[in-house]
Amino acid sequence: MGKLAAIVMTTAALATAAQAQSTRVRVLATGGTIAGAQASPGEYGYKSGSFEIKDLIGAVPGLDKLAVITGEQVVNIGSQDMNDEVWLKLAGRLREVLRAPDVDGVVITHGTDTMEETSFFLSLVTPSDKPVVMVGSMRPATAISADGPSNLYNRIAAAANPEARGRGVLVSLNDELHYARNVTKSNTSAVQTFVSPNRGPAGVANTGKVTWFARPDRKHGNASEFSVEGMAALPRVDILYAHPNMSVGLIDAAIKDGARGLVIAGVGDGNMSQAALDRLAAAAKNGIAVVRSTRVASGIVYRNNEVDDDALGFVASGEFNPGKSRVLLQLALTRTSDPVRIQQIFDEY
Repeated sequence: MGKLAAIVMTTAALATAAQAQSTRVRVLATGGTIAGAQASPGEYGYKSGSFEIKDLIGAVPGLDKLAVITGEQVVNIGSQDMNDEVWLKLAGRLREVLRAPDVDGVVITHGTDTMEETSFFLSLVTPSDKPVVMVGSMRPATAISADGPSNLYNRIAAAANPEARGRGVLVSLNDELHYARNVTKSNTSAVQTFVSPNRGPAGVANTGKVTWFARPDRKHGNASEFSVEGMAALPRVDILYAHPNMSVGLIDAAIKDGARGLVIAGVGDGNMSQAALDRLAAAAKNGIAVVRSTRVASGIVYRNNEVDDDALGFVASGEFNPGKSRVLLQLALTRTSDPVRIQQIFDEY
């Protein structure tokens, strides 16, 4: 190796080390499989949220070469138990941490089951351009070839990467980065489970190196109109699954039980039985927000395609699956109950 090449390599290494010493990443832990433990080695079953954040950070060598890492435990649960109360608590703590001048980015550990909903919610109510990356795992911490340590390492690298600024909340597992708006879980147990079926990933992170693709083109972060600061609760929205011989009794029960909005996981392009359409049209006239989404894995639910949304007072979800539609409708209902304005919100976000 020549002297010039050695000088260049030494200079690059020093620059990388200097960046790691000056970049500060805070880890907010919520539990999930990444913090899970099996009852005994080799068992399929496990208990989520068995380890705390200090255990997760301590299990990954080399994190100090990426950034100055600190962590805290917000909650320690399986993500199947995520609810509006925890969302509001997490959003409040995230907001406080991002406002701190000594924090450059945040990583949130979270279970994969509802990560797509939590990440989308946070992307809409977090007024900051600082990087926020959500990470989990498909195998518990005690599993053979656990994926959590590698996932956490690469997500710290992504949160410390200057190009992550302004991209909103990101979701990342198995070397891929996805925008919260676009991502969904596609497999019950495979490590390659998160995909963005309509738009593709936001980038890749491998061995601490990050490559970015196109930036998001819809409202999020500082551009979002939504705020949950000071809120004690969110409007209730229920999801109903369309199927042959769909009962309208579930529609009535949801409304009677206090739902202010309903999302229908419709067949095909957000369709459902005529009986369900009639009952939902009556509900919409009485002020219940109705959003047509689809149970299909990908595609777009277009307005007035097969179903006359204009006449019935419905909202078409566009690219949003039922889970994402529910999140956006909850926040939309904090601003308006007008279906025309809600449709505009779905088109803008």
